[in-house]
Formats: sequence, C-alpha cells, structure tokens
Amino acid sequence: MQTETAAARGRVMVVDDDALFRESVSTNLADAGYQAQPFPGGAAALDYLGGGPAADLMLLDWKMPGLSGIEVMQRVRARNIDIPIIFLTVLSDQIYEEAGLLGGAVDFVEKSRSFAILLRRIELILGGDKRRFQAQAPAQIPGGDIREHGGLTLRYDSRRALWRQANVNLTLTEFNIVAYLVQQAQRDVSYRELYDIVHGEGFLAGDGEIGFRTNVRAFIKRIRQKFRDVDPRFSQIKNYPGFGYRWLDGPEQ
Repeated sequence: MQTETAAARGRVMVVDDDALFRESVSTNLADAGYQAQPFPGGAAALDYLGGGPAADLMLLDWKMPGLSGIEVMQRVRARNIDIPIIFLTVLSDQIYEEAGLLGGAVDFVEKSRSFAILLRRIELILGGDKRRFQAQAPAQIPGGDIREHGGLTLRYDSRRALWRQANVNLTLTEFNIVAYLVQQAQRDVSYRELYDIVHGEGFLAGDGEIGFRTNVRAFIKRIRQKFRDVDPRFSQIKNYPGFGYRWLDGPEQ
C-alpha cells in the first residue's frame, strides 16, 4: 500500500515491458519513499497521461515492442506535457544517449547500473535531496531573484530565462547550466563542472573518465537551439574543444 509520505515525495511512472524489471524498480521506489506507477508499455502510459499530469517523472524503457521509448517521448512532447523523462536502456552506444537528450529527455541510465545511481538521478531532478541539489544549482543572487546580463534575463524565482525579452523554454537542468555559465562569464568552464551540475559532484560517467563530454555536448546543443529558436543570431555560448564552454559577453568573433 502506497503511503501519503510516498505520494508527497513524488509519483514516478515506470514504463517497461519487462515485468520483473518493472516490479523490481517499482518496489525499490516505494522503499525509497516514492509512489511508483508501473505501465507495461507506451500505449498504457500515454492513456494515463491523457487524463492530465498525474506524475512527477517518467522512467521510460528505450526499446519496447509496439511503441518504442523515443516514440513515446515524442508523443508526450507533442501533447505539450513537460514531465521529466529518464530513459532506461541496455544500450551503451553514446549515439543513443545524445538522441534521447536532444529529443527532450533529461537523463539516460543503463539498466545494469545499481538502483542507488538511478535513485540519485531521480533525487537530483525532483529535488528530493534538497541540500545536495541546492549545492549543485546556481546560487541565488544577492538582493533579488532576477539577474540581467546583456540580452539575457534570468528569473531565479521561477527558473525562467528570457533572451531579448523572448521566453526561452529551458528545462530546470538547462536553466542551471546557463545560469552557471553566466555566473562564470568570460571564463572557460570545463565539461566536468557542467556535468556535475547535471548529475552531482564527483559522479563518474559510464564511458571512462571523459564519458561525460558527450552528455554535456548534447545539453549545450539543445540549449543553443532553444536560444536560436527565438534569435537565429544567438552565439553567446562558445566551445573550447577538449575543455568546455564559455559564455561570451559580446557577439562571438
């Protein structure tokens, strides 16, 4: 029986055609204080979401019969449902990770990893571990919740970004990345620093010590595109190959 405490911590959809895996994850989520809502496939999950946003996060299997994970995500986003999505997969090729992130997912976790790692990702996204999460998020600015920087406006109270007065539809993680780059404007920010904002300080990516670079590049590519959707001339985020990124105060030369 799900408790009120579990519901209060968060409702997590578990969409996976593997019954044993689905049951295992759901049980572990319940033990961790979350309300798990299991679904055997994408169609059932979409039907559930059709009744309104009744969950806080979706764990979504990448490869399922019928509707694949990427197809489920595309349909969810087409309905303008902004539920955070973490892909679960047995695939290790980084091209799949980039495809998922660019398509609107917030994270990508291999099924072979322990539940403790999956739980940490969920907590970082939903803010379940507030002390640790706040340490990774950009600090509030003294004297108010709004920061103006060139053509950029950052509203820390609502985690919204505006570029030349136009709203840029950033996710929470994307906002935190942009805010950190702006706080460090004109300084080269390493891939590692940016990855720590997303996954937590000291987390090791899956493909060796530099496995986090593909993950960060996917986030930056998506952030740039969102800014260019409102301003095709946007060029404030400059890449320094092999190291990271920098927010430029003026147009890129």
